[in-house]
Amino acid sequence: MFGIVKKKGIDRLIDVLGKEKVNTSLVERKLYSYDATPIPIERAVPSAVIFPENREDVIKLVEVCYEEDIPIFPRGAGSGLTGGAVPTTERGVVVSFEKMTRFVVDVDNATARVQPGVVTYEFQEHVEKLGLFYPPDPSSFKYSTIGGNIAENAGGPRCLKYGVTREYVLGIEAVIKEGKVLKTGNPILKDVAGYDITKLFVGSEGTLGLLTEATLKLIPKPQARATALALFDDLETVGRAVTKIMTSGIFPSALEFMDRDAIRAVEDYKPVGLPKDVEALLLIEVDGSKTAVREQIEEVKQLLTGMGIEVRVASDEREAEKLWTARKNLGPALGNLRSGKINEDIVFPRTYLAEALPKLREIAKKYDLLMVVFGHIGDGNLHVNFLYDKANREEEERAEKAVDEVFELALSYHGSITGEHGVGLTKKKFLKWQFGDTGYELLRGIKLLFDPKNLFNPGKVIEI
Repeated sequence: MFGIVKKKGIDRLIDVLGKEKVNTSLVERKLYSYDATPIPIERAVPSAVIFPENREDVIKLVEVCYEEDIPIFPRGAGSGLTGGAVPTTERGVVVSFEKMTRFVVDVDNATARVQPGVVTYEFQEHVEKLGLFYPPDPSSFKYSTIGGNIAENAGGPRCLKYGVTREYVLGIEAVIKEGKVLKTGNPILKDVAGYDITKLFVGSEGTLGLLTEATLKLIPKPQARATALALFDDLETVGRAVTKIMTSGIFPSALEFMDRDAIRAVEDYKPVGLPKDVEALLLIEVDGSKTAVREQIEEVKQLLTGMGIEVRVASDEREAEKLWTARKNLGPALGNLRSGKINEDIVFPRTYLAEALPKLREIAKKYDLLMVVFGHIGDGNLHVNFLYDKANREEEERAEKAVDEVFELALSYHGSITGEHGVGLTKKKFLKWQFGDTGYELLRGIKLLFDPKNLFNPGKVIEI
């Protein structure tokens, strides 16, 4: 589509930014040509990797790229799972925000101004020392960046109670077509002036422009938390238990699901004492004041025990952390089972979980595949993993067909093809299934309004 970038374009970028910010070495370009996507995808080695240090750098690079028709591929930490940060043409340049790592916290107003390269965990650690809390906690939070989280509208276990990244972005500063600066929102909690461009930008996966700063909302840090483990002999009861908890008046801060094969995988990888003879488990966390936490975790126990479910409450923070470590170890644990993995993050309305969970098993059985399911079941967001041998192309094709049926199943229950990972490259062909022709054309129109030359992360999310 774009061909090979002219040397003039790269020379102009070096002229306006300085050679130290534009790296054209083959090694560097190859290092920035992939992300954490676990399946083979279309990708290319870019013409250069650019390291802006401030908004002015970003303005200059977008001005040059728009004049020279150079595709721009923004990158946070490269932890995405759908190819969102992967360059798709050699003509393009990768823009890494790893040097834009400054942030300022306004404690009295409970807000922060944050550059896109700030690591999520480091930001969270800092604000918690100030008695504040930034809840979004994707599994990659120890190395993913705020900019990447905003691009993907990242979630995580705590988002059941506290909401996803979009709920905490009060305003943005971004560079769009021709190097124009877009500023939206303010450090205020109520603002209904005009269309909500801030929320439109969140989750746009770098296709509308380059984020240079975000204004984030912070909340008071919870005083305490408690964790319970619930064990199940069948999947239907899991769905009913989730509905029971979520309609009981108790609002867990996290409600996580692991099926039989997930439990066995993590126990074989790094044992923490989970029973391997059950069909599934729930990890339930509540937080708040110390008194409320004690009362709520006991209520959860009584509620589930009344349904005939075995419940174990963690006796202290150390035991609770051990349980959550098991959940966090699932990714590497699955790598020990097969060489290949397709990991999708579909969403179901909670009321359909009791029906949908057994149907997922039926799909795996139909295609004779090992399937592991876990995820944020409190908000219906399940991570469905089909495992296969990379050397067996026929088995890989079966896995791909199974994924198609999983998406069809989610949409048949009025769900979604993605709750956290985004569309990127890997789910692009399925987006029209969810939006239909009219909705899809509106998405294309929005994209072209922000980026008429289709230079911001081209080939991602939608076809232009």
